[in-house]
Amino acid sequence: MHIADALISPTVAVAMDILSASLMVVAVRQVKHSRTEGIVPLMGALGAFVLAAQMVNFAIPGTGSSGHLIGGVLLSALLGPWAALLVLSSVVIVQCLLFADGGLLALGCNVFNMAVCSCLIAYPLVFRPLMRPTASWARLLTVCMLTSIVGLELGAFMVTAETALSGVSALTFSRFLLFMLPIHLPIAVGEGLATAALLAFVQRYRPEMLMAGQPPVRRRSLWMVVGVALLIALGAWWGASSLPDGLEWSIEKTLE
Repeated sequence: MHIADALISPTVAVAMDILSASLMVVAVRQVKHSRTEGIVPLMGALGAFVLAAQMVNFAIPGTGSSGHLIGGVLLSALLGPWAALLVLSSVVIVQCLLFADGGLLALGCNVFNMAVCSCLIAYPLVFRPLMRPTASWARLLTVCMLTSIVGLELGAFMVTAETALSGVSALTFSRFLLFMLPIHLPIAVGEGLATAALLAFVQRYRPEMLMAGQPPVRRRSLWMVVGVALLIALGAWWGASSLPDGLEWSIEKTLE
């Protein structure tokens, strides 16, 4: 869902830069004032995990497209929404600077579309009210699915809106949206399944980490997260799909 510089006008880029940067400043203050023991190293470990997870594109059967996890719901459930926003924003910035995902002009848009939509909108409005620390697998799966769908579909809508407001491409809002929303639905389903599976694992073996719990985070928990991140990074070398992602696929279909 990384929107490219070519789709964004300077005016829209500056507006989204200011909005995203302002929310990140608030997030820094919120995390600083929370004083949760062990949260900073956990943020680093989970950031490595999400960066590795986003390297793996999975194919969407029957579409010729692919998608990857965002990780906003998972991060919010383990860290709280503000800390999660910082972690996911850092991942987006690293991807922009090191892997040329998106671009500097579109950085504020990408932070908002992926981090803000999932951490500050979908999580507090959907996941938090519906979830319980001792939830059954069925409830956990349902809540993760709903939250992931809201977060990704909202992000897909924002990509379409930002492109339309920029007016620098031949993409029409209605036709672009017609492809963006449906193709990101199966991606959201994959996100929901992966998030539910990971949170079920945490709920079983490290319940103190679930729902952004306040007890100190154990070193063993950090090593567990780092180990899983390394496994995913290794798997990315052979398991990643080479098909275009949902945004690229939607642009191709819109211009046909």
